[in-house]
Amino acid sequence: MSQSDAIPEFSKPKAGEGGEVSLTNLSAFSGGMGIKSAAEIVAIILVAVAIIGGAELALRLFEVPAYIMPPPSQIAWALIDEFPLIAPHLGYTLIELLSGFAIGSIVGLILAAVITQFPFAEKIVAPYILLLVTTPMLALVPLLILRFGFGYTPRIIAVALAAGPMVMINAATGFRRVDSAKIALARSYGASTLQIFWKIRAPMALPMILVGLMIGAIFGLLTAVGAEMVGGGFGLGNRLTSYSSMIQMPQFFAVVLLLSILGILIYVLFFLIGKKWASWEA
Repeated sequence: MSQSDAIPEFSKPKAGEGGEVSLTNLSAFSGGMGIKSAAEIVAIILVAVAIIGGAELALRLFEVPAYIMPPPSQIAWALIDEFPLIAPHLGYTLIELLSGFAIGSIVGLILAAVITQFPFAEKIVAPYILLLVTTPMLALVPLLILRFGFGYTPRIIAVALAAGPMVMINAATGFRRVDSAKIALARSYGASTLQIFWKIRAPMALPMILVGLMIGAIFGLLTAVGAEMVGGGFGLGNRLTSYSSMIQMPQFFAVVLLLSILGILIYVLFFLIGKKWASWEA
């Protein structure tokens, strides 16, 4: 198998190997997550303290108004103080994200399986997938709101449309990046197309599928928040719009911090799943 066809892994790379980072290869990230010594933990903490403390000191030293950029201490306090009010909106956003992501992922995986087994189907589906990938889903939210109202439905549809193509593209790439010798050997033993797909293609494509799911989840989160900012009276995006309109910047950045934590949790979740279920060598 050539280097360009190598299947991406979640395992740690060997010493001296480089890691190429792209939408379909996160080996460099996955290989650098492990913390192996107390010195590394101390270094991480010191860097965080230096950045946060430096920002706090600089903002107070130059007397930057809080309505322009609040210091980190005010943002942290706003997150704690406002969390009882923010928590219900966090729940609304998670409902939209999980529902839309589930729908988009299922449809994306099915389409990926179909187009890799039937090349003619790919010629039909590919232009529409390209259209979805290149079209910002937030542009469709006002039209969806006009059709379905200000409830969950337009936001869930937007999240599904944003996540589905990402899952499909990565899954389809994974299904194709299979050693042809393995397929030929399976056919020589009388394996059917369905058996080859489930026993060879699907397991070999699992790392790519997980990467697609992770990217789809992050795109879905961004789309959900953007859709909430466009219209509707609930969700973290609505809180961002509300706080910015009232120039409550500590609360605004507290919501931004919460969204950043959600994005990190999504990455860590799929990284751990990949470590457990897809850490084999190609």
